[in-house]
Amino acid sequence: MDDEAPGAGLTTGALARRLGVSPTTLRSWDRRYGLGPAARADGRHRRWTPDDVAVLEAMCRLTSSGVPPAEAARTARADTGAPAGPAPAPAPRSRAPGALPLGDVRQECRGLARAAVRLDSQAVEEQLDGVITEYGITVAWQDVMAPALHAVGRKWVSSGDRYIEVEHLLSWQVSTALRRHTPRLGPPGTPGSGPVLLACAPDEQHTLPLEALNAALVQHSVPTRMFGSAVPADALTAAVRRLGPAAVVLWSQSRATAGLPLARHVAGIEWGVRGARGQTLMMLGGPGWTGRSSHGMLRPTGLADALDTLTAVYGTEPGLDLTPARARAGTGPARP
Repeated sequence: MDDEAPGAGLTTGALARRLGVSPTTLRSWDRRYGLGPAARADGRHRRWTPDDVAVLEAMCRLTSSGVPPAEAARTARADTGAPAGPAPAPAPRSRAPGALPLGDVRQECRGLARAAVRLDSQAVEEQLDGVITEYGITVAWQDVMAPALHAVGRKWVSSGDRYIEVEHLLSWQVSTALRRHTPRLGPPGTPGSGPVLLACAPDEQHTLPLEALNAALVQHSVPTRMFGSAVPADALTAAVRRLGPAAVVLWSQSRATAGLPLARHVAGIEWGVRGARGQTLMMLGGPGWTGRSSHGMLRPTGLADALDTLTAVYGTEPGLDLTPARARAGTGPARP
């Protein structure tokens, strides 16, 4: 049976995805506050009518703005004209943050943001797993995860520390979801091509974009070595000499951590026996490199661009032609 058959109303699963809550949360709200569907198809299956949905949308909006669930349920019914349910005792308002300004984004992004603001870790996990399974890593990151994370960051900056708990929970859940959807063991490197080395610049702590790229590369059968945050210059140089990577992705979130001398040094490292020495393909990722001269180094415009370029190195799928002209272009923002 369709989740949204005409005239039949929404199933619990479809409504949960729409609202950004878990089915368990909907069942709990029904049991505790009487916010269940007005009718059940065939006397058994829950089907949520537009009036039911309006009440639940109001419930989500109120709880996201910090209203305790019991008070939110009573207000949602009153505001939408729904029949009164159990009368909960009044409760003081919390100081929880309100909804995030997301702009024109996918519905899944709105659901993820609402779940994060409510600190509903189960719903966040289900939203992330669902969008990765349905759309894949690249679309999930660019259209759902990254916009939600950016919205939290903007709110955090403008509202002080009120959103720090939301940012921490969402970041942890995104990182966990990306690792959960990355194969446990990456494929071995080919004899003539080392792995892709992914590292943050020294003093750079933001790893989530690299984690998304790492997950996408491994899913496309590209071997990787993920070094994570704040990799010291000497350690990065030593790793390049030891691994002989086909490419190095150096991430910098801010201009303060974007060091071009280090990038140029790594790009110039050679390895191998005399007469057959190799060099790495250098890719600069992140907004920290914007406005910097990156002659001879790649600047991807986003995760999809970085993925196309790096998979082309291994021939795992059609990608971009890595000609010297392409490598010298060095234009556009870098946001894998």
